[in-house]
Amino acid sequence: MATKMMGYLPNDRPAPLQMVILGFQHVLTMFPATAFVAALTGFHVSTVLFMSGVSTIVALLLSKWRIGKFIPLWYGSSFSYIAAYQAINQAPPFSGPASDEILGTIQAGIVATGVFNILVGLIIRRVGKASLDKVLPPVVTGSVAAVIGFGLGFAALDMASANWGIALLTLLVTVLFSVYLQNRGFLGMLPVLLGGLVGYVVAAATGNVDFAAITSAPVFEVPHFTFPIFTGDLVATAIFSVAVMALATIPESTAHLYQISLYVDRLAEDLGREKYNLDEYIGFNLVLDGIDDFLKGLFGSTAGTNYGENNSLMAITRNYSGPVLIAAGVISALLGFVGTLAALVQSMPLAVSGGLAIYLFGVVGMQGIALMIENKVSMFDPRTLAVGSVIMIVGIGGNIGMGGFLPIPILQGLFPQGLPAIATGALMGIILNAIFLVFTPPKAE
Repeated sequence: MATKMMGYLPNDRPAPLQMVILGFQHVLTMFPATAFVAALTGFHVSTVLFMSGVSTIVALLLSKWRIGKFIPLWYGSSFSYIAAYQAINQAPPFSGPASDEILGTIQAGIVATGVFNILVGLIIRRVGKASLDKVLPPVVTGSVAAVIGFGLGFAALDMASANWGIALLTLLVTVLFSVYLQNRGFLGMLPVLLGGLVGYVVAAATGNVDFAAITSAPVFEVPHFTFPIFTGDLVATAIFSVAVMALATIPESTAHLYQISLYVDRLAEDLGREKYNLDEYIGFNLVLDGIDDFLKGLFGSTAGTNYGENNSLMAITRNYSGPVLIAAGVISALLGFVGTLAALVQSMPLAVSGGLAIYLFGVVGMQGIALMIENKVSMFDPRTLAVGSVIMIVGIGGNIGMGGFLPIPILQGLFPQGLPAIATGALMGIILNAIFLVFTPPKAE
């Protein structure tokens, strides 16, 4: 007996209770990476959670207002900027715990990143999507998306190694839920949440959950806001070193929008409804990225990017609802104020997060491959082979084998730990593609 196709397109609005549950699943998906970047770089977790929710809501509402459609993307903390943060934090006269002065100096760079992204987006809107496709063809965006997912493979396994039994159980039940509950009603849209709950319960039953942090956390706390500082010796360094990292997030964001557009339109076809063609709004999407960074830089959050993890969640669940993401934004913002709730989410054992990450990061990588297949990228063309292979080897190899940084003695003042592997791989692919555009290779007869 055939089952009814389930799924929500971007402008669809589920019932209120369903929106809350589905929204919490988005928060569960974005929380580990968003909170981890904050903790690693000295930013305040509560502020980062609050601003992640607020900027996501702003981006969604702006897209609905300007183009009449929600662009269903979540804006979390980006890993691409960590090297720049650390370079500033460790440079004289700084070094040590991230004070408000250090954060304010870094925030000047984040604000500049926002302005840079907005300008790039406006330029692309003027010259058109076709021009962008020449600079960022599917072999570039697809390869970058694959690198982002597969390059995080070691990080996922490292988290899982905290307790392999719990991690593998979480992975297994999440995969089984996503496959066997698909198109089985509302539960079929909650595989990651259900898998995470099963892993959490098993971890709690085996004594692997620390409840002390939950009981001792304050019920209410106000996020610690800091503001950008545009004076001081390191401001120019901060603005340049942080803003240049947008070279990593621009192709990443482009890849994510292509991915989500592909899957949204496929669902629309399956449901017999009109396609959304979200990939036509590449320039506007980068403007939204810039607004996200600008807002976060103003109030003390890490620079952002739209999250492949949440894209994976939407692909798995076939739920692309913008109102659900707005509900998730509200929940995330509330996490910044409710200490007990934030502590509850933070209490998820590392092994459970690792089990979920193996699946989610893998899906990000597979979506990059799907993007290239859908756009009929020829793997027999030496040009595409060259571009894709360089991006993947430099990005994945550097991210896994060299700790994320390439020890190449270039611009060491800006990148003391080395060149960021994923960003460098993406930039090398873009340069190679540009060379082929300028010096067109001869066609085989």
